[in-house]
This record gives sequence, C-alpha cells and structure tokens, in this order.
Amino acid sequence: MSTQSSSNWQTVLAQAITDPQTLLDYLQLDPRLFDLTAHQQFSLKLPFSYLKRIEKGNPNDPLLLQVLPLIQENQKVKDFIPDPVGDLMALKTTGVLHKYQHRLLIISTPACAIHCRYCFRRHFPYQQSHASKNQWQATTDYIQQHTEIEEVILSGGDPLVLSDDKLASLLQPLEKIPHLQRIRIHTRLPIVLPQRITLALCQLLQKLTLPVVMVIHSNHANEIDHDVIQACLMLHQHQILLLNQAVLLKNINNTIEAQVNLSHALIQANVLPYYLHLLDKVQGASHFDIDEQQAIALHQQMQKRLSGYLVPRLVRETKGKAAKELIIKQG
Repeated sequence: MSTQSSSNWQTVLAQAITDPQTLLDYLQLDPRLFDLTAHQQFSLKLPFSYLKRIEKGNPNDPLLLQVLPLIQENQKVKDFIPDPVGDLMALKTTGVLHKYQHRLLIISTPACAIHCRYCFRRHFPYQQSHASKNQWQATTDYIQQHTEIEEVILSGGDPLVLSDDKLASLLQPLEKIPHLQRIRIHTRLPIVLPQRITLALCQLLQKLTLPVVMVIHSNHANEIDHDVIQACLMLHQHQILLLNQAVLLKNINNTIEAQVNLSHALIQANVLPYYLHLLDKVQGASHFDIDEQQAIALHQQMQKRLSGYLVPRLVRETKGKAAKELIIKQG
C-alpha cells in the first residue's frame, strides 16, 4: 500500500457511517424494507473502506447483513444472553480476562472500526472494564505475578484503533516480563480498514522482542479485496503470523461455496484459516444462528473439498470451560 493511502486511516475511521438512513441512501435501498430501531440499542458503525465492497441495491448482500441493524435484534430468545462466553466472571482486574491457564486476554480499548451485529461483546460494559493506559501498571503486575502465563492477547474493541504510540506504550512493557513467549493481537482492521496497516505499524510489531501472532476476522471472500491482500502481505513480509477466525452466520457464509471461497481468498492473502466459530449466543444475534448438526455437515463437506491446511477448526466457546470446544475432528 502506498504511504499516501496508508496515512489517512484515522480520517477514514473518523468519517465512518453511523446513520442507517445514510447507509441505505448510499446503497440505493428502500428504507421501507427495513425496521432499523435496533440501531438505538447497538449503534451502526461502518467505514467507507468496507462499505465500498457492498453491492448496491442488494438487501441480501453478505457484507451488508453483518452490519445492518434489524428489528430481529430486539427479540428476546431463550438462551441468548448478554454475556454468553463468561467474560465478566473471568475479569481479574480492570480489562484483564484470565479464562485459560497459560494465556490472558486484555481489553485494550472499547472502540472498534466496525460494529458487527453478531458481536459477542455487544453488551460488554467497556467504560468500566477496559485496561486504559492509567491502569496498565496493574495489568502488567498481574501478568508478572502469574508466571504460568505464556501468551498475552490484545483484544477489545479492536487494539488497532489505537495509535502507534498508544499501542507501543501497551506492548513494550510486556517485553520485559520474562515468562511471556508470544503476543497475540485480535483485530478486524486489516479487513475493514486496510489503510491501518502502515509500514510504521509493521516495523513497530517486527521490532518487538516477542513474536507476534495476528488473528484477523473475515467471514466472507467478498471482504478480501486488493487493499486487504496488500495489507496482509505487508504484515507477512514483516514476520507477522496471520491467522483467521470466522463466525458461521446464517444467510451469510453457511454454504459450502462461501466457505471454500473464503479459505481460498485467505490463503491468497497469506492468512491461514484457523477457527470457524459457532455463533456465541449473545442477546440480539439469534437470527444469525445455525443448527449445530447443519454446521457439522457443512464442515464435513469442507474437509472433502479443501486441503487440510485450508480447513478451519469448527469450535464453540462455552462459559466456564478451560478451552474452546472442538466440535468435529479434522479428517
């Protein structure tokens, strides 16, 4: 990506669409087709870098369905709850989630570049529960005291909405903790805002003494355009291991064609398919849910169609469990 195109990521983010009517007008969609009142409970946010990949005039576009607030979100459905994966009970200090013995997750910011309607943290109390810079000493103290922790995961929100300086102020103290072996960054920005992947960011990550694994989040091949491929290539060239986690979503990617195309697009971008999550049963997302047996049948088809390294592991995260549950063994 050119320096010029990479330098304006904060401007693109600041200009993200937050008004549903503006979104529908741009996409030439009749507002009478939609009831968008769910926007009042969980706001719309969509940068133009992602919007331009949505097909105009198509109310069933798989990218649009991931971000458009719909009336179904207001339905109360049994077993769909505000905290489906047990984040709140895993909070050890402000912004620190310690669910699994050897790794720890840090809520580094409440902000995202895009609001995905199926987000399992859509009800998370970010303002009281993220590790701000002022609280970072308590975070690093906790990690130093728990020598079993080998890996720290930066999550959010999305850690890459932080400036390079803020990101460095969080990452560099971690290098001084002797028992840490890796840093993992969970982010959707290489997909939704590829301008964020600058040479300066890549050099910052490459210079860390700890190896960096970046887990990106793409659900559909249509998300992966030229700019995304170039962003991932730049990360790859700076020795950042790239993995993808997707969510299985009804009417978006629950077909064999969608999954095969996604794996092919990912590997073209130097990203290895890693996890395919069953939907976390968060309140407001029930209309995305897929029956588990349908998910298993789809995954079995993927094993037949794809080379083994292109088949993500089908998993579920369950509150209180010591690890993600593998739904079906790889062939």
